Amino acid sequence: MNGHPNIRGRGTASNDAGRFERFATVAADDGWDRDEDLPPLRTEVRDEVARSLITYNRSPDLPFDRSINPYRGCEHGCVYCFARPTHAYLGLSAGLDFETRLIARPNAPEILRHELCAKAYRVAPIALGTNTDPYQPIEKSRLITRSCLEVLNSFNHPAAIVTKGALIERDLEILSDMARRGLVRVGVSLTTLDADLSRRMEPRAPSPARRLHMIRNLTQAGIPVRVMTSPVVPGLTDHELEQLLEAGRDAGADAASWIMLRLPREVSQLWQEWLATHEPARAEKVMSQLREMHGGREYDPRWGHRMRGEGEYAQMIAKRFKLAVKRLGLDTHSEPLRCDLFTKPPQAGDQLSLF
Repeated sequence: MNGHPNIRGRGTASNDAGRFERFATVAADDGWDRDEDLPPLRTEVRDEVARSLITYNRSPDLPFDRSINPYRGCEHGCVYCFARPTHAYLGLSAGLDFETRLIARPNAPEILRHELCAKAYRVAPIALGTNTDPYQPIEKSRLITRSCLEVLNSFNHPAAIVTKGALIERDLEILSDMARRGLVRVGVSLTTLDADLSRRMEPRAPSPARRLHMIRNLTQAGIPVRVMTSPVVPGLTDHELEQLLEAGRDAGADAASWIMLRLPREVSQLWQEWLATHEPARAEKVMSQLREMHGGREYDPRWGHRMRGEGEYAQMIAKRFKLAVKRLGLDTHSEPLRCDLFTKPPQAGDQLSLF
């Protein structure tokens, strides 16, 4: 699909073969069909029978040790998404495949219930939205994220959700019920307040104004929300940092976080292609500042470094963030999610209690 002309609403224009593939395919004009006759590039969804769901990690720079992902790939199409390279494990491209060839895991709620019932399971907050957005558009019909939330709610299990998707408002009754027991927090990613820039970087994600409306609706329902100014893009969105934090605070957020733009593996090339197309005048500045933060490289995957970078520029962003959250009252420590309420509800086939 490289060179496919009908890619309006997509984050990238390329679809290079995954890094594990031996062969690559390239679109070529054979003289028979005209480009404008090609149909629009549609989203394709396939089902996967999950054998396990909870993924554990030992990363010292992450605030959680386990996560679940109801979907693989993400239709939001954010060109900078650090999760794009994971599509290579499916034999697919990190480019257009990541946002058009999606994998749904319809048995995820049943697998989650089974894993939570295991005798060896020890409760700790589960993160949703760590790899792809749990509230991307296909969730509207698939309802997999909602079903997983219902399972977590029935177990009194704590959960932390990260999303850009306005579809989360559909589940306000479940989330507010969990929030009353201290079982849930939501992080809403806010990259820029510039609607045009957002549409080009995050073509199928809700607009910045819509995300602020999401924060307002969530907090009014009693759900604590963290505004995530992520990613901060050097030379492109960094000047908005204080405005983003203030807008999130005004919408009701009670906490904040930030992450620098990350360009692992295939994402670097996709991002540079996007810059050349959409922001050619700023491309050199953006990339030079990224390289300055990573010792001359475009990305450094070291723990403790990959999220923030190092050097004068990275330190300046960190100081600006620290001063802004203090001024806005977003530097208060959030109450930890409760783990003491966890209980395994009766399951089909359980032996009944005598009393």
